[in-house]
Amino acid sequence: MSHPRLPAHLPEPPPRSQAGETDPVAHTAPSVTAAVPPLSETDLIVRVQAGDDFAFGQLYSLHKKRIYSLCLRMLSNTAEAEDLTQEAFLQLHRKIASFRGDSSFSTWLHRLAVNIVLMHLRKKGLSVVSMDESMDPAPEKSPNRDFGALDQTLVGSIDRLALERAVADLPAGYRLVFVLHDIEGYEHPEIAALLDCSIGNSKSQLHKARLKLRDALRTSSRPEARR
Repeated sequence: MSHPRLPAHLPEPPPRSQAGETDPVAHTAPSVTAAVPPLSETDLIVRVQAGDDFAFGQLYSLHKKRIYSLCLRMLSNTAEAEDLTQEAFLQLHRKIASFRGDSSFSTWLHRLAVNIVLMHLRKKGLSVVSMDESMDPAPEKSPNRDFGALDQTLVGSIDRLALERAVADLPAGYRLVFVLHDIEGYEHPEIAALLDCSIGNSKSQLHKARLKLRDALRTSSRPEARR
C-alpha cells in the first residue's frame, strides 16, 4: 500500500468524462442526478484497508481536526502539532490493516496519536513525568479532596479560552496528564501505562496540574489582569 501525501495532496476524485465522449445511457434515458449517500466510517475503513486512497482522504477529513487538537494540547506548539498530526495519519495509513474493531476507531486512532506524541517527546530527551513527584496531595489547600477525582471547578470554567491558555502554560508532565485524564478521558491506570509511571504518580501530577490551573484562572479573572 503506497503512502498518501498529506494534507494538501490527498487523492482526488476520479476525473469526469471528457466532453464529446459517448455515453449510451445519456441517449436512452432522461438525465437524473441522484444523491449519493456518504459512506459510513465503517465502509471507509474497509475501503482504506483494501487500498482505496480516496477513501483514506475522506477518513482524514473526518478526524484531522480532533487529532490536531489533541497534539496541540499535549505539545503546546503549533508547528510540532502539525508535523505530528501528519505523522499520525501516515502511521494510520501503514497500520490500518491491523484495526479489527475491538475498540471504536476513534479510540484506536487517538491512542495511536498519543503514542506518537510521547515517542516524539522521548526522542527530544524530555521526561514526560517527574518521577520524584510527591504523593502528598497538598492537604493544606484541599483537606478532604480525592485528588484523583474529576475537578468540577475546572470542568465548569466559563472562560474556555483562559483555560486553554492556562493548560498550554503548564509544565509538560502536568499538561500531559491533565489532557489525557480530564480532556481525553483516560483513566489513571491507562495513563500510568502510557507514561511508564505509577498510578499514584499520575494522580499526583493531575492534582498539581489542577492547582496550577485554578491559580492561573483566578489570576486571569482579576480586573487588573483584563486591562
